[in-house]
Order: sequence, then structure tokens, then C-alpha cells
Amino acid sequence: MKISTRSRYGMRAMVILARHYRKGPLLLKEIAEKEGISMKYLDHILQTIRAEGLIQRKKEGYILSQPPEELRCYEIVKILEGSLVTMDCMENPVACEKSERCVTVDLWKSVRESIKNTLQSKTLKDLALSQEKMEPWTFINRRRK
Repeated sequence: MKISTRSRYGMRAMVILARHYRKGPLLLKEIAEKEGISMKYLDHILQTIRAEGLIQRKKEGYILSQPPEELRCYEIVKILEGSLVTMDCMENPVACEKSERCVTVDLWKSVRESIKNTLQSKTLKDLALSQEKMEPWTFINRRRK
């Protein structure tokens, strides 16, 4: 099972916005350059997140709509990935003729719950603080005209 680049890049962009919370908007170009993500792809990802109300687009760039401590990683991944179902039969038992007597279904449900619980346990603030310890920023301190 893999998490898509949409979620990986989306989370990285959201961590940047969390680290810059209350310091003003960030341009798409700044986020894309910092993370090495194409502007076109990042714009598509941020549009998806914005449509769900987690971020706002201002004339000067993007900002979080809520404090980073209120945004759970699960919310972001769910927006970008959709369902966290690991097997089709978990949502639709008729997808597999053996789903009613398959002993592995409980295993896959447990995997899904573990992923969900881990993502629920972390906020953007948690990730931003961890990232700050690893890599202090340079570009967020720039002056705007």
C-alpha cells in the first residue's frame, strides 16, 4: 500500500504553511521551490485542499484557515486520498465473493484503523515543530513590499 504523491506533497506544503502561520501568505512559487514540487501539480493539490476550507488563497499567496494545532493530518490525507480503505471488499462486500468468509478482512480493517489513528494523533503543529528542529527556515523571514 502506498500513499500517493498528492498526499505526500500536500502534507509537505501544509507543514510549510503551518510553520509560516500568522506571518502572512506564502506564494505558490515559494512553496514549490522550497519542496521541489512542480507549481502546476502543487496548485492542483492546494486547490483540492482549499475547496475543503483548510487553506485560503489571498492575493499575496496561501494561508491556513485554522491554527495548525487544530488541523489533524488525517483530515488532509482524507481530502487528498479519499477513503483509507485498504481493500475494496471493506466498503463493498460484493466486490469479492469470499468477503463473508475471509479471515483477512479483519486484518485489513485493523491496518486501516492503525493508519487512521496514527494520522489522527498528529497535528500540523506537531509536524511543523519537528521540521523546525530538523531544518530552520531561511525564506520565511523575507521582507514584503
